[in-house]
Order: sequence, then C-alpha cells, then structure tokens
Amino acid sequence: MPTASVNGIDINYKLEGDGPGTVVLINGLADDLETWVLQMDDLLGAGYRILRFDNRGVGQTSVPPGPYTSRMMADDTKALVDSLGISGFHLLGTSMGGMIAQEYAINHGSDLKSATFSSTYAAPGPFCSRMFSMWQDMAPVNGAPFIMRDVTLWAFTVPFFEDREDEMAALPMSVEAYLAQLSVIQTHDTTDRLATIQGFPVLVMAGEEDILIPVRLSKRLQEGIPRADWKTSKGGHACMWEHPAEFNRTYLGWLADHA
Repeated sequence: MPTASVNGIDINYKLEGDGPGTVVLINGLADDLETWVLQMDDLLGAGYRILRFDNRGVGQTSVPPGPYTSRMMADDTKALVDSLGISGFHLLGTSMGGMIAQEYAINHGSDLKSATFSSTYAAPGPFCSRMFSMWQDMAPVNGAPFIMRDVTLWAFTVPFFEDREDEMAALPMSVEAYLAQLSVIQTHDTTDRLATIQGFPVLVMAGEEDILIPVRLSKRLQEGIPRADWKTSKGGHACMWEHPAEFNRTYLGWLADHA
C-alpha cells in the first residue's frame, strides 16, 4: 500500500475507485483502515472514490510519541488529502474517527461537501470518562489486546457474540501507542464550537443499541450542530460491522438526498 509523508509522519493509505465524488473515511480507536472493509463494496458500487488510511499510532502508519489529540489527527487527515490533491469530498468518521471528523469540519470545513459523525460524541462526560480511565489504568498491567477484549463487550450486541464471535481480532498495538490514541477520546471536546460547523450537510448517526458511547451523547452532538440530520442504525456501537448493509444503506441514502 502507498504511504504519504505528511505532517511529520508517514501515513499508510488506500485510494480506490474512480467515481467523480470522493468519500474520506476515518477509523476509531486502535483500528486500522480495514475497519471499513464491509462498507467498501457498497460505497464503490454507488460510484464513489474512497480514501481510507491508518491513523497515527496504528497499522502501518508512524507511531510518534503521544499523547495525541483529535485536532492533531484532523490535521493529519488534512495533510494527507492535500498531498493527494483531494478537495470537495464527503467525510465520514466513526467513534474516535467521528471526533477527528468534527475537528476537521470545524477547522477545514471549506474542503467538505458533507460530514457524517457516527457513533461518537462532542465530549465524553462522566460516564465515558470513567470507562476510559479504567482502560488507561488496565493497559499498562494487562496490555492493549486485553483492553480491546473488554471493548468488544461494549461495542457488539449479544447476537453478534452468539453467531459471529470468531470475526473479532485485535490489532497488535503497544501500550504506549494505545494510550496515545486513548488520550484522543479522553480529551476531545467540541461542545462550545459545534455551531461553527456549517456550510455543508451534516449527519450524526448512532447504533440504536450503543452502550459504549450512549445514544443520548450522540443525540446531544446532533442537537448542537445547526441543521444537522439524525439517523440511527440497527445494532450497537459497532453497527457498521455488525449490520453493514443497513449502515451502508442509511448513509448512502442520506448522501443521495443531499447530492
């Protein structure tokens, strides 16, 4: 896979398809670009060109010392798309990727035709902060793969464990890299800047059974963005993996409505 040397790091990416419109995808915590494998056929089939990449700290992208922030990673994304000559694109981020996408929309919004924030929040609040603090405390003792085993319990619903548990596999990731990315979701806060996200259509999506980032936090994000749309999809936090057909249909339907 190609690599771009931008913003002081080397970013591993894939650019696929030859459609006139581009969708840029941003992954969540401890996930690489293969996060989106179950979206690719439908997005490419709808005629879009797709850019996906490994965030700093994971996969084949550089792992500089942390901590990282959502703004830092939004600037990584900006540097990557600029290096590839991509502008006027649709942006979709999930979980931590949705936080990065918010910072992109706030700071680089002139690049965007639309922005979608999936399974995410404007700020973690006390519930998520307590959960993340536990992960922070456990990671140095038990390692990042152990923490990701716990994360799956929050991210997927009971039927997924009954029928498809063998599909789950954590990426190799050092404790230092994991904690550097974990800091992103601990410190992210766009609450007081959401009103500046304007000039393009915005969608906030949530899995209707999400307990990792409670649906009410995603709804609060949507309510803070002027004229943002709201849609839910079957499943929990990982609805894009657990029920990809419905997730893809919901997202592509919304894009078609705003073409």
